[in-house]
Amino acid sequence: MLAKITSKNQITIPKQIISQLDDVTHFDVRLDKGAVVLKPVRFYQTDLEQVRLKIEKLGISENTVVDAVKWARKK
Repeated sequence: MLAKITSKNQITIPKQIISQLDDVTHFDVRLDKGAVVLKPVRFYQTDLEQVRLKIEKLGISENTVVDAVKWARKK
């Protein structure tokens, strides 16, 4: 299929292609040996308050991360 780049560097993905992807709104774009590769990226809604509560419950703090890095670098 042919896609044209606009003056604003935009490309429309053909409907026959995009219709095969479920609810994709973002793509990771990279250049691989001269070919432009679009990889669908999915985002998930996360309740940050629940994440914060879990971190607190587990006793994880900034110092925990610092200590873990120090420990890993000793190995």
